[in-house]
Amino acid sequence: MSIVIIVEGKNDKSRLKRVVDESVMILCTFGTPSSLTLEELRKKADDNHVFIFTDNDASGKKIRFLLRETFPDAEQIYTRRGYAGVEGTPEEYIIQQLEKAGLDEYIKYPAPDPAFE
Repeated sequence: MSIVIIVEGKNDKSRLKRVVDESVMILCTFGTPSSLTLEELRKKADDNHVFIFTDNDASGKKIRFLLRETFPDAEQIYTRRGYAGVEGTPEEYIIQQLEKAGLDEYIKYPAPDPAFE
């Protein structure tokens, strides 16, 4: 299964790239997407399984709503309210959310800290 995760911006993308392998395509809306941007995202996502991972704020919810219309079968991944968006979400929490979404095979787990072994 090939997957695509759609996030809002490049900082969200770079945060996510730290915890998922290279086979995962990460696309950005770069803010509230226009109909042209939504069409470009749809073409890039092609027939891949789509996951939407936006911030838990007003603009993130608006973007999620627009993406749901374009990708009605997409699965949702959520960050916790209080975190500064996806880019400000701790990697451990992002990994937990990816595991909840059933994406274990795509996760790059951090090496164990030798101080705790």
